[in-house]
Amino acid sequence: MLYKLALKNIKKSVKDYSIYFFTLVIGVIIFYVFNALDSQTAMLSVSESARDIMVLMNTFLSGVSIFVAIVLGALIIYASNFMIKRRKKEFGVYLTLGMSKRRMSTILLTETFLIGVISMVIGLFLGVVMSQFMSVAVAHMFEADMSKFTFVFSGKAAVKTIIFFGFMYVVVMIFNTIAVGRCKLIDLLYGGKKNEKLKVHNPVLCLIVFVVSCAVLGRAYYLVTTGFSVDQMFSPKDLVKVIIMGAVSTFFIFWSVSGSILTIATKMKGYYLKKLNSFTLRQFSSKANTMVLSMTVICLMLFLTIVLLGSAISLTYSMNSSIKDNIPKDLQVIRHIYEGDSVPESGLTDTLAAEGLDMSSLKDIEAMNVYSSEGLTMGDTMGEYIESALNYYTFVTEDAEEDVMSVSDYNRLAKVFGNESIELGEDEYAVFADLSIVKEARDNALKAGRKITYRGRELSPALDKCIESPFQLNINKCNAGVIVVPDSLVEDATVRLNMFFADYVADNKEDRESEEKYINDFISSHYQNDDITEWRIFFTTKEVMKAGSVGLGAMATFVSLYVGVIFLIASAAVLSLKELSESADNIERFAVLRRIGTDEKMIDRALFKQIGLFFFFPMLFAVIHSIFGLRAASKILEIFISDGMGLAIFVTALIIVVIYGGYFFVTYFTSRRIIKG
Repeated sequence: MLYKLALKNIKKSVKDYSIYFFTLVIGVIIFYVFNALDSQTAMLSVSESARDIMVLMNTFLSGVSIFVAIVLGALIIYASNFMIKRRKKEFGVYLTLGMSKRRMSTILLTETFLIGVISMVIGLFLGVVMSQFMSVAVAHMFEADMSKFTFVFSGKAAVKTIIFFGFMYVVVMIFNTIAVGRCKLIDLLYGGKKNEKLKVHNPVLCLIVFVVSCAVLGRAYYLVTTGFSVDQMFSPKDLVKVIIMGAVSTFFIFWSVSGSILTIATKMKGYYLKKLNSFTLRQFSSKANTMVLSMTVICLMLFLTIVLLGSAISLTYSMNSSIKDNIPKDLQVIRHIYEGDSVPESGLTDTLAAEGLDMSSLKDIEAMNVYSSEGLTMGDTMGEYIESALNYYTFVTEDAEEDVMSVSDYNRLAKVFGNESIELGEDEYAVFADLSIVKEARDNALKAGRKITYRGRELSPALDKCIESPFQLNINKCNAGVIVVPDSLVEDATVRLNMFFADYVADNKEDRESEEKYINDFISSHYQNDDITEWRIFFTTKEVMKAGSVGLGAMATFVSLYVGVIFLIASAAVLSLKELSESADNIERFAVLRRIGTDEKMIDRALFKQIGLFFFFPMLFAVIHSIFGLRAASKILEIFISDGMGLAIFVTALIIVVIYGGYFFVTYFTSRRIIKG
């Protein structure tokens, strides 16, 4: 009897609250897919460097899963709480008919168990299928050999998913039992008839709170986009201050707007008295007042979703597009010569050959030197224009010494990176850089004809802007600037760096992997401590840089998708469940509208506006926050992100429209069916 009753209740609940069941299934799918990456990537044939990155990525995602589990757990409990509230009258009828609370709790336990099993089975099945597509995406990112691709089921991920969701369902069972056991019969029977209190705050107070909150929020926007340096953005003290300013001001903006929107609307008679606007606004206002905190949390979660997805997609696109331009050679070796060291007599290639490196495995070698600035500083080369770059990076200071390169060495470097060679007069200089903020400051100085003095000779700019070029093999745009001077000025100058670029002789993949392994083995056997006697020698290979770039991009993308989609689903699900619950409570109110002659189309439009306001309100503020949040993220990640923000915004908007918009329309159509019940 109790089992049949539980099954009947499940059918009825799934019909009215399909979003609750759908969210549980989606949660299981996402949790399994991202925790199965470890097993999915284990069978991919990739390089040793890529393999190390994959291990790190899977370890990091496992840690993120703990946070995701907490968010999903809170969502399940929150959703279950709404289900209990909606069924208070049903439980009251059971008690009136003589059913004990113990038997009623048994029904709840049975329902929760059955819903948990069904959602778990469906979620795991779909998760296993979708994880195969995820492994294809990972293989594409790391250029893995897919010839040995097989269908993979991750028992480890399945067990982890079952344990987590099983634990959460047990918590929900306990919570539901306690919640029903504490309720009084009168509360169960008439709980659904209790209206939300319509609070209208003092309009003057609301205006003052709104203005002050906007001012505080504006200050937070200024700090994260202009006021803080990059170092301050990573400072816990400064970061916490901005977060508190943003969160508190958002709460009070919601409080002031929700408390005064009805007062403002009533002053607009032409709009307020038109059709069912008065009904819609009063419904929205009465609920918004009780959901100020919830709206704030949802807004902040949506904001984090937009910033995480936008930044990660832009980062991945930018880094992948930089591989071809910034890493044109297979190998770069740099020897640092510090102050006080004697200048080595042999060249860098001769030194390595003497140490045992087989130079015959390398071709197209281009060697060059970087010289001491001998007192030439960034302040000397940029003058007052350096001010625009001082708040961004600690290495940009007025007394920071410049790097100097001869025009012949620069032309060899230009050949490496596919740039045009240049010519300089005996009294001219040029600058090449690619770090945008510093490059802009240097461009301004060059346009102004800024003269510099190097080794006693006054030099004028040969070009009116910087040459955009990297300095070393690097995915990031991190060249803050190198001064190029005539060859005659460096004939007896102090050498600070020796470096050379080269390609592997082999052309096919297998032989290139063999040469890459040979270079890595040579590095580990000769330069464990990154030096050879007093010479500091560092190696950079294209394969290692590429694997690191792809790995960082993949990690950023997967983590952002993992957390962002969970936040998005949680936000939309909370709003949906709240609206479905309210729609069920408002059946009688809509019935009254029908009795006084209101047609169904007008009622449907009123319902659409009411639900639309609930979904639009937090999203509007989240989008405003994200405009400044993405600017702050671009500031922090400037050395990585050079392009792709437009694409990132488009993809992020598409994800939000599909998930958030999907929840909105499902909520609307389900609510419309409920009020016609």
